[in-house]
Amino acid sequence: MKKQLQFGLLLTALVTLGLVACKPKNMTSAVTGDAASKAFVPPGQYDEFYNFVSGGFSGQLSVYGLPSGRLFRVIPVFSVDPEKGWGYSEETKPMLNTSHGFVPWDDLHHPELSQTDGKVDGRWIFGNGNNTPRVARIDLTTFRTAEIIELPNSAGNHSSPFITQNTEYVVAGTRFSVPPEYVNMDVPIDSYKENFKGHLSFISVDKESGEMDIAFQIKTPGVNFDLSHAGKGPSHGWFFFSCYNTEQANTLLEVNASQRDKDFILAVNWKKAEEYVAAGKGKKVPVKYAHNVWHEETHSATSEIKTEVVVLDYQDFDDLCYMIPCPKSPHGCDVDPTGQYIIGSGKLAALIPVFSFEKMQTAIANGDFDGDYYGIDVLKYETVLHGEVKRPGLGPLHTEFDANGNAYTSMFVSSEVVKWNIESLEVLDRAPTYYSVGHLCVPGGDSRSPFGKYLIAYNKITKDRYLPTGPELCHSAQLYDISGDKIQLILDFPTIGEPHYAQAAPADLIAPNSVKIFPIEENKHSHAALGEKDTKVVREGKEVHVYMTAIRSHLAPDNIEGIKVGDEVYFHVTNLEQDWDVPHGFAIIGADNAELLIMPGETQTLKWEANNVGIFPMYCTDFCSALHQEMSGYVRVSPANSNVPLRYGVGETAPVSGEL
Repeated sequence: MKKQLQFGLLLTALVTLGLVACKPKNMTSAVTGDAASKAFVPPGQYDEFYNFVSGGFSGQLSVYGLPSGRLFRVIPVFSVDPEKGWGYSEETKPMLNTSHGFVPWDDLHHPELSQTDGKVDGRWIFGNGNNTPRVARIDLTTFRTAEIIELPNSAGNHSSPFITQNTEYVVAGTRFSVPPEYVNMDVPIDSYKENFKGHLSFISVDKESGEMDIAFQIKTPGVNFDLSHAGKGPSHGWFFFSCYNTEQANTLLEVNASQRDKDFILAVNWKKAEEYVAAGKGKKVPVKYAHNVWHEETHSATSEIKTEVVVLDYQDFDDLCYMIPCPKSPHGCDVDPTGQYIIGSGKLAALIPVFSFEKMQTAIANGDFDGDYYGIDVLKYETVLHGEVKRPGLGPLHTEFDANGNAYTSMFVSSEVVKWNIESLEVLDRAPTYYSVGHLCVPGGDSRSPFGKYLIAYNKITKDRYLPTGPELCHSAQLYDISGDKIQLILDFPTIGEPHYAQAAPADLIAPNSVKIFPIEENKHSHAALGEKDTKVVREGKEVHVYMTAIRSHLAPDNIEGIKVGDEVYFHVTNLEQDWDVPHGFAIIGADNAELLIMPGETQTLKWEANNVGIFPMYCTDFCSALHQEMSGYVRVSPANSNVPLRYGVGETAPVSGEL
């Protein structure tokens, strides 16, 4: 134990020294030359790219324009959002349901754009819930979360949600191996090696609707899966996962999970897995997980608890999984645009190993193995190695690619981005980041056809880059021009939450398909009022349902009486507008949840509990016209034993009766 602690202290000291000693020289506090003109987007003009950035611990996905760095939108995914009523309205609450109940937060790390033939298609973007394992699909016509599926047998859904080249599958690897749900889970923690297992989830995606389903899971030895990427082109049909803690430690991982000179990249033949599942060789096991779907026609979500999943046990198949040794404690695992090379990034390595898919296939065919890891054949490092990038920097983490055969790797410890050639492995350029860069993004950089031009670095530490904001400073993104031979920093911009991974796509791939309004005649919400003539107030025992409309510049009804203390009032508000960008809001005093934000043609519901006697104003929260301030009304709440009749109206001296 003493030696382990000494090792841990030494490791911490080395990293700390690296942060100081390896700080790039000649740092400047501002960009120079023509940088400003390269990032400038004149008023009234559009950006070239959408940049989708994970919010990390915010549980949200933010959307920026490139090259301006302007924040366009924050999309709530796993976290409640009072601005949009996400997780507060009755329609959206089911989206945050899990097998643990309503879970209004998660840790979103990795956005992933859908692809067709290995090319970004602009239809959907997926995101992972790292804490309570979930995968979400966001519809890029509405910029809304359309579906969330929970992952059983998983804990810490970090190696996710990376896709196959036709979005056949969204794939997720568990970060924390745990005892599977379908066996006894009440076991001693120190029985890790015997009882803890990993699971890889292969989630199918319908090619038309995008609807997801867990097609199968693969049970693996109890390691920690960090990141992953699918093969493409010649390697299509394979998936590659970086894994650490191959020591299978359960305590002091900073020491005990850093013992080996090499950990592994797990290569999985998912085409073979498909064959085995189709042949009925998977085992159906009992589990419990939520599948939540947003229905655009009803403007509401449903949640279903599912109880079964198909599992393939790696031990039952000798041609399903292979281990590639990778130094040391690998984090990033990336596949180049040709699909020929797999790049591992060992956090504690002073080199970058590049593996050849062709050599890997030859080694498998020849049985060229170096023993096994818990029954999985281990390929010989030298046999499958294309080569090593020597002395690239300190702390390699993630690699993205341009369209010219070059790779860009982030160096966390030495705070820089390094450009190198994939074939020759020669370092071509390096540029400082400010500071401690994590993920990188090149538009289309993990596809078969990168768009190139820009690279964005997402930094963990900003220190002196922005005005201070108290104990915590904002996180940072930095935009680089990579269109020439040299990497040029052209812009800093702050980000929402803690950015991890991000993806970007050309604006003209997404913007033309953006939904402008929801046609009112297609509104199938069960409580919609499709015109003011349909407005009403209905009592159903202790529940009162208000069928309300909103249009510039009034709510209907705007006077409601006969509500009693103890009633649960449901305001079903339909926005009658059919003009682009005329949302309406709705709020009422004493609401213990949030407002509503209702798009043109849409219906949303706010639940309000009448707890006190009085007159309660209600109003539109989203500016809509010159008479926005007048868009308001009143609700009268009487004592529980009152005989005040239920009445409602708009523009009338005496409201009409709504009692049934």
